[in-house]
Amino acid sequence: MDYDTFVDQVARRVRTGPDRAVMVTHATLATLAERLTGGDVLDLATQLPVPLRLALRPGPGTEAAERFGAAEFVARVAERGDLTEPAAREAVRAVLVTVREAVSGGEFDDLVTRLPRDYRDLVEPALTPGVTVSRRA
Repeated sequence: MDYDTFVDQVARRVRTGPDRAVMVTHATLATLAERLTGGDVLDLATQLPVPLRLALRPGPGTEAAERFGAAEFVARVAERGDLTEPAAREAVRAVLVTVREAVSGGEFDDLVTRLPRDYRDLVEPALTPGVTVSRRA
């Protein structure tokens, strides 16, 4: 999937414009990069369009994943994206569904297995075949 298609899919799912879609995508991917190990982040980044790889770039000393739950994940995305928490939850779901479409099934499965059970509500829409719009929180 190319960058423009990725952004268009997120925009459609969140029902927003492309600029806002880019913002929520970067907020979600940057937060995901904090939650995964450096190696997992790099594996995921290699399958995403080049402009999105910057959001996933691990910083120095980020080989270890930060341990935080789904509520903290959503709070971080809300802060980064200047969103309410319900809007951030919807955006995270939309971005994850789009990531699922953009990467190999094995790569997405690896990502899901790295997250604790409390992330289920966030990743479940991405696991459901045929989901096109994330549900409202």
